[in-house]
Amino acid sequence: MRLLSILIVTVLFTTGAVAQTIDRITKNNEIRFGFRTDAAPLSYINDQGRPFGLSPLICDQVAKVIAQKLELKDLNVQFIPVDSKDRFDKVASGEVDMLCGAASITLSRREIVDFSIPTYVDGTSILLPIEAEGTMGALAGKKVGMRSSTTTEASVLNSFEAAGIDAEMVRFASHPDGIKALRDGEIDAYFADQSILLVNYIAAGLKGKFKLSQEILTIEKQGLAIARGDDNFRLVVDSILSEMYAQGTMEEIFRLALPGVEPSEALKALYVFAPINP
Repeated sequence: MRLLSILIVTVLFTTGAVAQTIDRITKNNEIRFGFRTDAAPLSYINDQGRPFGLSPLICDQVAKVIAQKLELKDLNVQFIPVDSKDRFDKVASGEVDMLCGAASITLSRREIVDFSIPTYVDGTSILLPIEAEGTMGALAGKKVGMRSSTTTEASVLNSFEAAGIDAEMVRFASHPDGIKALRDGEIDAYFADQSILLVNYIAAGLKGKFKLSQEILTIEKQGLAIARGDDNFRLVVDSILSEMYAQGTMEEIFRLALPGVEPSEALKALYVFAPINP
């Protein structure tokens, strides 16, 4: 993957009012990314024990460009594991400079952190036995699972309530736990982001016995979380991402992170409509 040659507005790096994140990166010659270890294909640890997935790959490119523009030799790039409960707090406290995980952009989360421009578009879908009716309405009176402390949990609860459907909600600590419960017949359906379901569907060898519903409950834009109020750093990150979109690098990263998977129509639209960097 080529190293981008990007012209970022020089004033962002030379003004006396340098943002605190840029100042910290320069002083320590280090950038710290928080990443999820269990949210494949967007953020996880691969077979070599290294951070991988769409978001870590994007952040790695961002780090290369920041190092280039700040003239930092051998920038120390740290990937620090976070979980679904502490990830935003670690960004807000400055323990990590940016969150490179699977984070949907919501107003409630923006009370804690800011977000970059969107880097991915996903949506909540359903994994269920192949013989089951592939609609939410058919799950009335049944057990449905989801991972706790995620936007999926909130969207499932809201969707069932809005539709007047009563079902037993079962929360899991991880997606593999939920998939195993579905495979073992302990629940009747499992909800998660479509990309996460797809990867777990393949990894667990569920083809022929289970299926992904075509019904999508939500369309969720995801971005890289950064500390609130650090407008200069956010503009730097957004400028880099915009150029990555313009040069086709974002699509290259998608195909590297999800080989053989075609970008959704919503994601293709994002490739076209991302902000330009004149």
